[in-house]
Amino acid sequence: MNNQLKIFVLFGILISGIGAAPAFSEDGSVLVSTDKSSYSEGESISIYGEVKYLAMGNQVSLMIQAPNGNIVYIGQLEVGSDNKFSTEINPGGQYWKTSGTYTIKITQNEKHQANTSFEFGGIVSPTPGTVTKGTLPIQGSTDLISYEITNGKIISVIPDLDAISLLIYIEATGDGSVTLTIPRSVLDATINGDDTEFFVLVDDEETEFDEIRTSVDRKLTIPFSEGAEQIEIIGTFVIPEFGTIAAMILAVAIISIVAISAKSRLSIVPRY
Repeated sequence: MNNQLKIFVLFGILISGIGAAPAFSEDGSVLVSTDKSSYSEGESISIYGEVKYLAMGNQVSLMIQAPNGNIVYIGQLEVGSDNKFSTEINPGGQYWKTSGTYTIKITQNEKHQANTSFEFGGIVSPTPGTVTKGTLPIQGSTDLISYEITNGKIISVIPDLDAISLLIYIEATGDGSVTLTIPRSVLDATINGDDTEFFVLVDDEETEFDEIRTSVDRKLTIPFSEGAEQIEIIGTFVIPEFGTIAAMILAVAIISIVAISAKSRLSIVPRY
């Protein structure tokens, strides 16, 4: 094997070991990459990059397109003073069901754009009538919550520090329910040291639920309808060590949920 061939072989080994190769715009002004070249269901997709020139507003747009042409994600990313940007995407929902090559497009303006791609195995919907049990990590934390869900699947659990809540993203294949065992150290609802009720929304609508309380956790059983996508559990305390989480993914959802939650709280009156 000659020296030139050895160099090409070594270069190939290095590239395969460090994830997806970065993609540049034609003029080199925008760089975008992912932490891996392929992902399976349940894995987060880390997207990061850099721009050569800071523009007014210091933002770039992010669009992800499925193999069938559907737009599965679109949003804005903040560019830091170091000219870098990053975010984390958690695939979920019907638009991510297709397996194949997904395309990422980063746009700073009409002249400064960059594309890259990754492989994704697609989201597999659970069989209607099935019961699934397990534990799930809370995004941005090492804490776990136990769950049992009927006619559905939990995609991710994300804390919302501003609303003092947990956002549970689900895929509901039929009418069902989910039982969540939430440690009090993660999310709790108390007033002057005494337990009070959580406030629970399913797709932004207030819903009733059953609860069993112990000294260390609170177990909630929450019903949902076919097609439900999000459950929000609002308390009075959420663990503060979560840190910064995928703000771009949640920005639109947080604004609407907080507004509806405030309106719902004001409308709660005793029923006779």
